[in-house]
Amino acid sequence: MKHRYTWGRWTSYFSSAVVFCLLPAVLQASEGGVGYFTEPKKLDAEGFQEIFVEIAPGVYMSGQPDEAGLERARALGVTRIINLRTSYEMDDRDVVPYDEAAAVEAMGLEYVHIPSGGPDTPYSPAQVEQFAAALEGADGVLLHCTVAWRATHMWTAYLISQQGLPFAEAVEIARQLNLGRMPLEGFLDTPLTIEPQS
Repeated sequence: MKHRYTWGRWTSYFSSAVVFCLLPAVLQASEGGVGYFTEPKKLDAEGFQEIFVEIAPGVYMSGQPDEAGLERARALGVTRIINLRTSYEMDDRDVVPYDEAAAVEAMGLEYVHIPSGGPDTPYSPAQVEQFAAALEGADGVLLHCTVAWRATHMWTAYLISQQGLPFAEAVEIARQLNLGRMPLEGFLDTPLTIEPQS
């Protein structure tokens, strides 16, 4: 049994749909865009909080990196760090025990901060456009937030709005990252389908 809810009702809780489908394990690319993996390559998460995944050639996603994680990313060819955490999070040394922007710059890497979430920087299409612009022209990119939850939603939104990937396919990719499963799905033991409201 499947249940359907309108997108507008759930926007504050979920920014992507939960749809199950099978995709081939091939590299896809849209014309003139960034290639992406339909089956992201999971890597050992040492140096990163919870998750470290290659989501496209030379594009990585993770939870909060420590300084060793940043060095590891640089060794993999990353030249640009894109951080989605809020300024409030990044300025709190109990939350992030080092100055990430300064550490990134000291390593000779570029630092792009796109604060996302919270009352001062609510999620918006403008942030996706900022991310798309930051992704262009970089030899290697690390996209991160705390545990790659926001990063997964950003990547999914990017695939849909900037790469033209069908909604359901983008969500299936997100399911392999850190989209998460809605508690209601577990309680009912059934997947939920959420579709954008037309």
